[in-house]
Amino acid sequence: MKPKVVVIVGPTASGKTKLSIELAKKIDGEIISSDSMQIYKEMDIGTAKVTKEEMQGINHYLVDFVSPDARYTVSDFKKDSEKSIKEIISKGKIPIVVGGTGLYINSLIYGIEYQDMKFDEQYRNKLIQIAETEEGLKKLYEQAYKIDPEATEKISQNDKKRIIRILEIYKSTGKTKTEQEILSRQKGVDYDFKVFGITMERGKLYERINHRVDVMIEQGLEDEVRKLISKYSEFPTSMQGLGYKEVVQYFNGELSRVEMIEKIKQESRRYAKRQLTWFRKNKEIIWLDTENGVEQNISTILGEL
Repeated sequence: MKPKVVVIVGPTASGKTKLSIELAKKIDGEIISSDSMQIYKEMDIGTAKVTKEEMQGINHYLVDFVSPDARYTVSDFKKDSEKSIKEIISKGKIPIVVGGTGLYINSLIYGIEYQDMKFDEQYRNKLIQIAETEEGLKKLYEQAYKIDPEATEKISQNDKKRIIRILEIYKSTGKTKTEQEILSRQKGVDYDFKVFGITMERGKLYERINHRVDVMIEQGLEDEVRKLISKYSEFPTSMQGLGYKEVVQYFNGELSRVEMIEKIKQESRRYAKRQLTWFRKNKEIIWLDTENGVEQNISTILGEL
């Protein structure tokens, strides 16, 4: 019998952290983050990183361990998360994978192997530059669609990061993202992943997102970004993150402060919508409504284990 691994997914600001910590306390579990931004050190406010107080003594893995000037790939996450799962199981505890980064989650639960790609920095920078304009991004989307229509149809036409990734994977490996996923899925996985998704009424979710952004600003998001810029000369991926790139635009005079705050809120809402679209394509997810409350949702999870 394969060891069980609990997976909790959902959009940003939906309450994944609270639910996972309460569940961990109930089932003697430890938590593995699958958030592509919370991996970075010194990027606490803009990533809504779980605090020591919030952890309530529950061990968390893959949080706050990558330098902001380093590149961290899906392949890195898969290796690190599998190592963490083995460590947790060896203690006699239950692994709980928590996060909203769909690509990370899929690589783990479906056993998708992304080859260690040698990225062409020049090519990536060129794509990023093209994607800065609406027309340029549209051309990149069309280019990605010609290469890998199946993968491209799954993402938003405004999703710069994933459009660029489809093009990068093809250039680096000669295979499409879809081809890589089909080949790797045939190998199977070593664990029995039980996947739960958090959902809530959209208006309420958007209110929570807007409030979270206001709190980030109050906590000093701008100062956090200033310190990062003064300390590091390069940001391969981290400063492209939601909430960070908008502050940089504000510093560069491209946005007013009011526009910056509104743009972070707007992009966060759009991101949440994309996350839900991504996860709803997974027919194996057992959905948990936040209206039921944490205790009831934990009971639902326990009933499935």
